[in-house]
Amino acid sequence: YIKQIMMLLGSTSRSLHRTTVFWHSSCASSGNPASFSRITWLVNTGLGRRLFPFNRGTQINGSVYFRFRRHRKAVVNSGDKKMPNGILEEQEQQRVMLLSRSPSGPKKYFPIPVENLEEEIRMRSADEGKLFREEFNSLTSGYVQGTFEMANKEENREKNRYPNILPYDHSRVILSQIDGVPPSDYINASYIDVNTCYKRVWVYMLLSAGPKQETVNDFWRMIWEQKSAVIVMLTNLKERKEEKCYQYWPDQGCWTYGNIRVSVEDCIVLVDYTIRKFCVQSLHDACKAPRLVTQLHFTSWPDFGVPFTPIGMLKFLKKVKALNPAHAGPIVVHCSAGVGRTGTFIVIDAIIDMMHAEQKVDVFEFVSRIRNQRPQMVQTDMQYSFIYQALLEYYLYGDTELDVSSLEKHLQTSHNAAPNLVKIGLEEEFKKLTNVRIMKENMRTGNLPANMKKARVIQIIPYDFNRVILSMKRGQEYTDYINASFIDGYRQKDYFIATQGPLPHTVEDFWRMVWEWKCHTIVMLTEVQEREQEKCCQYWPSEGSVTHGEITVEIRNDSLLDAISVRDFVVTYNQVINQEKQSRLVRQFHFHGWPEIGIPAEGKGMIDLIAAVQKQQQQTGNHPITVHCSAGAGRTGTFIALSNILERVKAEGLLDVFQAVKSLRLQRPHMVQTLEQYEFCYRVVQDFIDIFSDYANFK
Repeated sequence: YIKQIMMLLGSTSRSLHRTTVFWHSSCASSGNPASFSRITWLVNTGLGRRLFPFNRGTQINGSVYFRFRRHRKAVVNSGDKKMPNGILEEQEQQRVMLLSRSPSGPKKYFPIPVENLEEEIRMRSADEGKLFREEFNSLTSGYVQGTFEMANKEENREKNRYPNILPYDHSRVILSQIDGVPPSDYINASYIDVNTCYKRVWVYMLLSAGPKQETVNDFWRMIWEQKSAVIVMLTNLKERKEEKCYQYWPDQGCWTYGNIRVSVEDCIVLVDYTIRKFCVQSLHDACKAPRLVTQLHFTSWPDFGVPFTPIGMLKFLKKVKALNPAHAGPIVVHCSAGVGRTGTFIVIDAIIDMMHAEQKVDVFEFVSRIRNQRPQMVQTDMQYSFIYQALLEYYLYGDTELDVSSLEKHLQTSHNAAPNLVKIGLEEEFKKLTNVRIMKENMRTGNLPANMKKARVIQIIPYDFNRVILSMKRGQEYTDYINASFIDGYRQKDYFIATQGPLPHTVEDFWRMVWEWKCHTIVMLTEVQEREQEKCCQYWPSEGSVTHGEITVEIRNDSLLDAISVRDFVVTYNQVINQEKQSRLVRQFHFHGWPEIGIPAEGKGMIDLIAAVQKQQQQTGNHPITVHCSAGAGRTGTFIALSNILERVKAEGLLDVFQAVKSLRLQRPHMVQTLEQYEFCYRVVQDFIDIFSDYANFK
C-alpha cells in the first residue's frame, strides 16, 4: 500500500484516476470486500483527497459523488436539557448531538513540537479553554462526500443504537452473509486507520457502537470474523438510568450468541477498569480452535464528561497494548455511540506513537482524518482538551512503571561506590511531584471560617470534590464538614478515608464519620503526644466507655504485638431504630514505629501492618479504611501509597511509585510529604520482594 501511494505522488489527477480504477478493480476481483472498502476510502479521503482535490461531480472508481449532503442536526425537543459541557441530554429518541460546521469555515492548525507542548496547552487553556474551543469548532464533522446508504436501509435501521450516528459506506465493517438472511452483512462499525506516516504497515482499529440486544449476535460474529483478540469498552452498561450498552457477555459459565459460544475464563476488577477473559468458539467452524478474547472495560469515564485525571487512562492504554497479540486482528473499541469516548481513546493512542517517532503532536489533523472514516469522532471540546492533557501527562512523566524483577537494578547503584546516583534519581522523581498543583479553588468548604477552626494544619484540608460529607445536624450550619478525604484503593474507589488526628472539638465528628461510612478499620500512625506536643486527641477510652454526641465507644480489647497496638471497640449509635440500638465492632491498628520526623527503622513492620489491615478488611466487608496520622498527609499518604503499591505488586508483579504518589496528591494535598518518605516506599517494596520472592516467584 505504501509503495503504491508513493508511486502516485508524482501522478497527475487524471493518471491517479486511471491507476486507482485499476487498483480498485483488482481488489474487487480478489473477492475481498474489506480491501475494496479500504481502497475506496484511501482515494476519496485522507492523503489522496488532500493531494488531489477533485472537483464537484468527479467520477472516482465508477461512482459519482456530489457535495450535496449537509451536516445533519440532531432533533432537539423542548424537553432537552443543556448539560454543562455542551452535550445534549439524550431523550427517548436516543439521539446524540451532531456537530455543526464552523461558521467561519475550516481553519488550519499546525503540528506542535513536543518541547512546546506544555506552553501551547497553557495558552489554549486560558480564558476557560477559549482557544481549545476555537480549535475544536474548526474541525469539520466528517467526510462531506461520504454516504450512509447501507446504514439507512429500512432493514438495518433497528441495528443502529442512535439513528444519527452511522458508519460510512466506504469504511464500514462488512460481515459475511448468513444464508437466507439477505441484509445480514451490516453492523454499525467502522474500520479506522490509525496509521501515522512513519509506520511501514497499515494498522486498523475497529470502532463500534455499543451492542443492542438485537445486535449482540452480530457483534460476536464480527469479533470472530475479524480475528480480534481485544475488546476495549469505554462505557458502563447504564449511565444516568439509561442503557448505554447491552451486556453482551455472560457473568459466568458460557452462553451462545448465534453461532458463537462465549465462556468466561477470568475476571479481574481494578479501580479504573475491569479485565474479562473469554474463550470464544464458532459452532459453524467447529474445526477451528477456540480463541482467547480479552475485554478491557474502563469504568471510570463519566457520561457527558472526561476522567478527572489522565493517569488511569494512560495505564489502561498500556494494558490494552500489552494484552493484544501481534498476530491478532483489529482491536475493537466501543463506547455507546462509538464516536466520543471511542474517538478520544484512539487519538491518545495514535498521537503518543507520533510523539515517539516524530517528536511532534498533531491532534487537529488526526481528528480530521479519522472523521473521514467515521463521522463525529471526538464529540466535545472537553474530550478534545482531555486528549492534550493526556499527551502532556505522558510527555512530562513518561512511563515510570517497573517490573519487580528490575527494581533491584533500578536501585542497585545505592550500594555502589557512588551511592548519590540513585539518590539523585529519586530526588528528581520526587521533585517532579511538585508539578502537581494544589487546587486551592477546590477547597472552598474547608476554607470557610467555621471550618478552618477544625483543621490541625491549615494547609492540609480536603478538596471539595472528594471530601467526606457527614449528615447535617438539624439547625446547625457547617456540621456536614470534617477534615477528611476519600482516597482510591488499588481495586476499589473511595477505599480509604485520609484524615487528621482528631482535635478535642472534632472527636464527635470523627466517630460520626466512622459510623456513617460503616468503617470497621482505623489505622493510627502517630502517638497522642510527640516531642511534648499534642499530635492527636485520644479519641477512645482507656477503659470502659465514653459517649460523644449520639455515639458511645466502649473498649473491649487492647493488645500489643511487636510495634502494633490492636484495640477493639464496640461503637453504638444511641438513636433507637426498629426498637433497638445499633452497634458495630471497630478495630484500631495503632502503629508505634513511626517517629514524627523520619521514617520507620525497617520496612517489615509496615508490611505486617498492611497485611493485618487487609485481613481485617476481608473479614468485615471492605468498607472504607480510616487512616490518620497528625495532619493526615505525610505518614497517612505513605501508608496508603504502600498499600496500593504492594497490592499491585502481588497481583501484577508491577509497581509505579511515582504515579501512585502523584495520584494521591491529586486527591489530597501534600500526601507523602518528604523525599525520605518517598524513598521509604521503594525500600518497603524491595523488602517485600526479598521476603516473599520465593513464594511469589517475583524473580
